[in-house]
Amino acid sequence: QVQLAESGGGLVQAGGSLRLSCAASGRPSTNYAMGWFRQAPGKEREFVAAINLNGIITDYADSVKGRFTISRDNAKNTVYLQMNSLKSEDTAVYYCAARAGSRSRYSYEYNYWGQGTQVTVSS
Repeated sequence: QVQLAESGGGLVQAGGSLRLSCAASGRPSTNYAMGWFRQAPGKEREFVAAINLNGIITDYADSVKGRFTISRDNAKNTVYLQMNSLKSEDTAVYYCAARAGSRSRYSYEYNYWGQGTQVTVSS
């Protein structure tokens, strides 16, 4: 069992930056691939980024590639999502998730979820 807690969300102007953090407790985060997903009002939850166990291999949705960077610090059991050049369409609740095994783009493959953190980008 692992518990996840996101932080770092907030209100930012278009073109600005935010860094989200996801702190894991319980079993060591090194046992899990990690992902970030987001859900905007009236829309389905969508994949944003994922990272493998050792932090070497990453994957991004096309909509955020080149603007967002996922990373992890296993010593701190924390995963980050650096978001630059934010756009109004990035407005959503952002969730981190963990799964045993390799990274994945599919939310149904993740076993553990945080409560989410709101990101609002004003235009």
